[in-house]
Amino acid sequence: SSTTTALVAEALRSRGAATSNVTGANMLDGHVAALMSDMSAPFAALEVDEMHLTQVTAEFAPSVVVLLNLSRDQLDRVGEIRTVQRSMQEALARVPGTHVVANRDDPNIVAVAADHPSVTWVSGGARWTEDALNCPRCGAYIEDLTREWRCSCGLARPSADWTVTERGLVGPDGRERELAMELPGQVNRINATFAVAAAAQLGCDPEGVTGRVAATRQASGRYSTVLLDGRPVRLLLAKNPASWLEMLDLVSGHDRRLILAVNSREADGYDVSWLWDVDFESLRGRAVVVTGDRGLDLAVRLRYADVSCEVVPSVREALSTAGEEPDVIANYTAFRDLLARSVAR
Repeated sequence: SSTTTALVAEALRSRGAATSNVTGANMLDGHVAALMSDMSAPFAALEVDEMHLTQVTAEFAPSVVVLLNLSRDQLDRVGEIRTVQRSMQEALARVPGTHVVANRDDPNIVAVAADHPSVTWVSGGARWTEDALNCPRCGAYIEDLTREWRCSCGLARPSADWTVTERGLVGPDGRERELAMELPGQVNRINATFAVAAAAQLGCDPEGVTGRVAATRQASGRYSTVLLDGRPVRLLLAKNPASWLEMLDLVSGHDRRLILAVNSREADGYDVSWLWDVDFESLRGRAVVVTGDRGLDLAVRLRYADVSCEVVPSVREALSTAGEEPDVIANYTAFRDLLARSVAR
């Protein structure tokens, strides 16, 4: 998550300079560019593509690795969840001295990190569960991910060291710290808790760190309100079923015009079959405009969800009838192109 990476970098700056691949270039060339941007910085927070973690740990041992969740994404490039899971396990096996901050609510992540010598477990709740209903070790059905699940093979939900609450977060010391985020949505309270946990492991004071991450207003353009063709627009990034779930939840609290843009270029992955796993039914009754290279695919999905939509050739045309400050949810290349031509407010 680029947002979590930005929050980790901001948290680490409570102790010193931190460089980061803030543009989202999460493969090796992006890592090298980020590290070279400030050779004197004592910290680096790097977003790493799942399938490149093995290459990263082959070259050096990170102090901390943060594991968030696994969701089907770019199936044509990285394969199914189990392929990614095995690759991540191999990566961690190379660095037994690295500390892992991991999501205890995703069985796939639990399977990756459970045998690692040093793990901090974070709990924010299981929102996207469709890729985690079967035990990643033995295949048995896991009945209820919201509870303290345990599979017959022995894989079980670990005890939480950090927990996201309604008001903030609770750390290993048992104290609840308030976390009033500038970034919207429960997902960003969870992202912030991972950032605080990682920074605390590196010697940062949780009190000071919590305030810094809470004050963050945007991450590489995500959640920011920008000017497009002279019109204020809020840009939201969604790349896979898990992130679409969160962004659709974020826009559910209002009825402003909604523009959805989906491409399928190399950086997105050409396979968009995951569109059928997203709960677009939540948009029934909304004014929705669809665009992008795969706008027609999305329109078909919305038709089956009983969501009326208008298909237009471009976001520019969609904006011409969008009303006051619409939300634009876009996948990676669509978001990147919009951000490149925008002017921040």
